[in-house]
Amino acid sequence: MIKYLGSKRLLTRSICAAMRDLTAGDRVLDLFSGTSRVGQALKHEGLMVSANDHNQYAHTIARCYIQADARVVSEDVAPILESLQNTRPNRGWFTQTYCEEARFFHPDNGAKIEAIRNRVEGMQLEEPIRSVVLVSLMEAADRVDSTTGVQMAYLKQWAARATKPLALRMPVLLDGAGEATCKDATVAARDFRGKAAYLDPPYNQHSYRSNYHIWETLVRWDEPEVYGVARKRMDCKTEKSDFNSRPRINAAFEAAIDALDVERIVVSFNNEGYLDREEIEQVLSKRGEVHTVESDYKRYVGAQIGIHDRKGKKVGRVSHLRNKELLYVVDVDSDKGRKAAMAVAKEAEANNTTRTRS
Repeated sequence: MIKYLGSKRLLTRSICAAMRDLTAGDRVLDLFSGTSRVGQALKHEGLMVSANDHNQYAHTIARCYIQADARVVSEDVAPILESLQNTRPNRGWFTQTYCEEARFFHPDNGAKIEAIRNRVEGMQLEEPIRSVVLVSLMEAADRVDSTTGVQMAYLKQWAARATKPLALRMPVLLDGAGEATCKDATVAARDFRGKAAYLDPPYNQHSYRSNYHIWETLVRWDEPEVYGVARKRMDCKTEKSDFNSRPRINAAFEAAIDALDVERIVVSFNNEGYLDREEIEQVLSKRGEVHTVESDYKRYVGAQIGIHDRKGKKVGRVSHLRNKELLYVVDVDSDKGRKAAMAVAKEAEANNTTRTRS
């Protein structure tokens, strides 16, 4: 998996606990799928997962890990990756933009990434095989990048991993098929029919496309107009989500919740986000009794290393190193909702989390 700010790796067991009483094969929606880590965990539990994200790179990841069935695609993908690994480097727009104008990848690896991506573009692979191959390339590039985990900036000196040779690996796929969609959250919520939905919406002004704009370009392969030191895609400026806006996030969240036709809703949200606990509980309370579990975690990597300007000079002081992730559970059947929340609380306690309140 790629390095990802906001990944719910540490929360997946608690989220799965909230769905544990569902029947194998029940349809579950992961509305903001990101790296699809939660969707993979739910798929592993035997649920039929529909993963949605409006970013193309996240949609590609979902096609790889949620839509693809390992039993069907693995044998086809392996020889493709073997052939691509032997591709000779070729420097072009990608290398110039992200390795010379910026320094996200060493030019040797950038030229290899670029040459492989050009070959993939010409192969006209069918889905989800194409997405599995692209995710293999994305993850290979992530293993040799020179960042602290986001693509807002790069390190002044090459990271040790940046000079290691690029190596394609087969993504660790799961048996069974799923569904991947690339829609606006409210549209995806409205179109979904199933048993439950999990929501992990953006929580502040930083959009995931801005944080991972190179993956968006690597998937689209569109040589976009770029700007700034980080050479971001221009659409990072022009295409803004309501979930990244303090004035608009409440209405966007409420619209997505209202559009859902499911029995159970599970929401994860950070206590440093634009929506506070009372606002989220108020929106969810229209669906039934709301149960909230708090979990204490380290803050993101930027908080650990401090605040720096574009030249790498430390300019700010970190106020705190820990925050709280809150899991909200609501079900049309109050008894089922209460039991699901109790399962979450038990799992949270086992993972050294703090306190529970309904």
